[in-house]
Amino acid sequence: MAKTNDISVEEKLRALYDLQIIDSRLDEIRNTRGELPIEVEDLEIEIEGLEKRAEKFHADIKDQNDQISTKHEVINHAKTLIEKYKSQQDNVRNNKEFEALGKEIEYQDLEIQLAEKRIKEYGAKIAHKNETLSELNTKIDDLKKHLKFKKEELDGLIAETQKEEEYLIEQSKEFAAKIDERLLASYNRIRSNSINGLAVVGLERGAPKGSFFTIPPQKQMEIAQRKKIIIDEHSGKILVDDELVNEETERMKSVIKF
Repeated sequence: MAKTNDISVEEKLRALYDLQIIDSRLDEIRNTRGELPIEVEDLEIEIEGLEKRAEKFHADIKDQNDQISTKHEVINHAKTLIEKYKSQQDNVRNNKEFEALGKEIEYQDLEIQLAEKRIKEYGAKIAHKNETLSELNTKIDDLKKHLKFKKEELDGLIAETQKEEEYLIEQSKEFAAKIDERLLASYNRIRSNSINGLAVVGLERGAPKGSFFTIPPQKQMEIAQRKKIIIDEHSGKILVDDELVNEETERMKSVIKF
């Protein structure tokens, strides 16, 4: 096979248009999936974010329950002390000791009241968080069902065209290898900047495909001569003549077999 630098301009143009045919078919296959890949990715990100939020709610609820357990311990300890102080009051020797023990009992009563108040507050917070968590889990479940449906839809579309896509990717690499690096880089740059992925186009009624700007007759003759690579000044695309388009389209039918 001739080196890429040794082939004629016409051969380069044919190789470029052949590559464009393959890449356009790949674009067509991927476009059948529409926004599904993005939708799947967005759903996965949203679910991940909600699950992290749910984890935080679980951690907060555990912390609140731990606080309640601690307050119950405070109450039990206070009740034990009250029983102890009341027992001691029965054996005091004077009013001063009785009053001192009475103050200790009052203090422990206040500790119990404060702990019970905190338990109610924590209980209210837990109830609210559990309600929010329930709503959150319902939303996560709904999103997971939707994600499963979307993934199955996407997997179905991929399965339908996977064999063809893999074949065309290999063909794209093979045809790209026939084009010199600078020209291939230009082709890829034009493709990436094109809405429809077209970098090489033929003429339709004297204008580049997809453009309304007519090419002057002299320039059309130059394109048909295939002596140099001609770039459309308006669209920035590489231009080829209709005869080359028809010939390569017919020839490539044996390459794109699907």
